[in-house]
Amino acid sequence: MINKLIAGTLPYMPQSLVWIFSKRYVAGKTIEDAMKASKELNQKGILTTLDVLGENIKNLDEAELNKNEYLRVIETAEQNKIKGNYSIKPTMFGLMIDKEACYLYMREIVKKAAEYHNFIRVDMEDSPCTDMEIEIFRKLKKDFPENIGLVLQAYMRRTKNDIENLLDIHSEEIPINYRLCKGIYVEPKSIAFKDHDEINKHYLEDLEFMLQHKIYVGIATHDKFLINGAYKLLEKYNVPKNLYEFQMLYGVTPELRQSIVDKGHTMRVYVPYGTKWFAYSTRRLKENPQMAGMIIKALFKRG
Repeated sequence: MINKLIAGTLPYMPQSLVWIFSKRYVAGKTIEDAMKASKELNQKGILTTLDVLGENIKNLDEAELNKNEYLRVIETAEQNKIKGNYSIKPTMFGLMIDKEACYLYMREIVKKAAEYHNFIRVDMEDSPCTDMEIEIFRKLKKDFPENIGLVLQAYMRRTKNDIENLLDIHSEEIPINYRLCKGIYVEPKSIAFKDHDEINKHYLEDLEFMLQHKIYVGIATHDKFLINGAYKLLEKYNVPKNLYEFQMLYGVTPELRQSIVDKGHTMRVYVPYGTKWFAYSTRRLKENPQMAGMIIKALFKRG
């Protein structure tokens, strides 16, 4: 109860206080911070996906700035020989303002990554964005078949149909590439599963379908039940290591993460950074209220 109360009031707290919590989940505020965090993960045998924080911009001038920052990230990461790829949110590039402009900004970013034989992941956002993001993904996949992937959310009732409908752009030679996560946005019950066990059931059903069809999948979860379920499915279908990886968020369940690495599985960590860290951090705490206790502990350590 106390943790939920803190989680609910956190957006109204001073940002200096919130940063105590945020340092666990955010690599830093600058590109240098992101490079440092990525190198440390690489040294542990962990891949990364770099993410510039921000979403739902107000005008296309912001989209241009975000595009330029991503181009800078790619150049900097490649110069630093970071072992990882990049994640982008379409609303950062004006999806809800001008879909075609958004596509062109995203295409420029994917083109830059492709020049380095690297990869861009299109993050899935809330339900008003879903159809448009799938449409843009299809267009990018046509031009950059090996350099683009998509996130799908298991709690959405439509997800299984989306996977089936996208099989036309999948082949064993160039597999479609997904990150499968539970989903974090608040959606109505009519379009999203709400019960924890029901979400887990559909997550494993979606995962099994992907593995059966030799789709590349990033198994993105911190849920031990789902991880154990994934282990069983990987063994059941004798899935080669070049067709899957596990993925986790920066700063979350590091012991569980290491246990997966120790078993010989590929692990990729989502590394967010940037000046828009406040909104990201408050959302993380709302998803995971028990982490509120960490803030209190950090305050006492400081004092």
